[in-house]
Amino acid sequence: MIVGVPKEVKDNEYRVALTPEGAHELTAAGHQVLIQDGAGSGSSIPQQRYERAGAEVVSAAEVWSGSDMIMKVKEPVRAEFEHLREGQVLFTYLHLAASKDLTQVLMDRKVSAVAYETVQLPDGRLPLLAPMSEIAGRMAPHVAARLLEKEYGGRGILMGGVSGVRPAKVLVLGAGMAGSNAAWIAAGMEAEVIVVDTNLDRLRFIDQIHKGRIITLASDRLTLAQRVREADVVIGSVLVPGAKAPKLVTAEMIRSMREGAVAIDIAIDQGGCMETSRMTTHSDPTYVVDGVVHYCVGNMPGAVPNTSTYALTNVTLPYALDIANRGLEDAVRANAPLSQGVNVYAGEVTNNGVAQAHAMTFAPLPSVIDGLG
Repeated sequence: MIVGVPKEVKDNEYRVALTPEGAHELTAAGHQVLIQDGAGSGSSIPQQRYERAGAEVVSAAEVWSGSDMIMKVKEPVRAEFEHLREGQVLFTYLHLAASKDLTQVLMDRKVSAVAYETVQLPDGRLPLLAPMSEIAGRMAPHVAARLLEKEYGGRGILMGGVSGVRPAKVLVLGAGMAGSNAAWIAAGMEAEVIVVDTNLDRLRFIDQIHKGRIITLASDRLTLAQRVREADVVIGSVLVPGAKAPKLVTAEMIRSMREGAVAIDIAIDQGGCMETSRMTTHSDPTYVVDGVVHYCVGNMPGAVPNTSTYALTNVTLPYALDIANRGLEDAVRANAPLSQGVNVYAGEVTNNGVAQAHAMTFAPLPSVIDGLG
């Protein structure tokens, strides 16, 4: 199979979908790797390393037109739509529940679209989303600490406080991969941290690991309203695989917060979990609603691209090799978690969450791929 890796074109997106080590594994398995000129430069990976790994450096047009499978980091932007073609496998983060336009384009062009974020193991874990959630979660308290500074519109509070002065109060919504990492780092910065979730097993795990240093609360509307009002920082990290994130924080809750408080919505890729959230970029990351500083950058890990690129390839490479070795159809027949990643196939929406988000017809994957299920 010919595997193509284009340079990312989303605002301030410096990651690349494949490391030289990943390219070497693919070429060693007998596949051809086409990588766009300069694709790895943003991740501080010299082009020569790809060439030594056996990849062929070509133009963007040659990557798109000459590849059977395209590996990306972020979903195609409008300028890339014209490159999509029938039967081509697109393997990337898609977050289609938040983008009807992209979903329709993938259907119209009959692209085989496999989303990293919906590849799901039998126990519910999302192995290809996990490393980016981990990075975004660990970044969130650092971002919050900066935005709390008066210079950035914050309340002028030091995250960990000092002797005799209280630390910042940080509320984390969701105890999954992103939320648990956000809570961990915030606690390490000596903030006062509360994590809320409906999953008591996750809360119990956090409590056991951190030995009570992080407060855990079962989530309900009243608890959320009370804790949001008191918080200096709210970090939203709620995820429903493949579907839009629920709007847990209402506009009324945001209005109840003190001026200069900070709201960070890690779930913005899936539409965000706060009513006041809207997608921002690294070049223009914040805006203010009712005195609250909002940070809703859709590609937070893109700010640390070298770390992110290696973390991503570590988890995506086995699945990419499976697709390249078997072809997508045989790979999903043999690999149930990978089949969960197929969001669009042969012009049909094959992920129920995406179909529901856009009021489209859902076609279960076994109905469009023979021998599946």
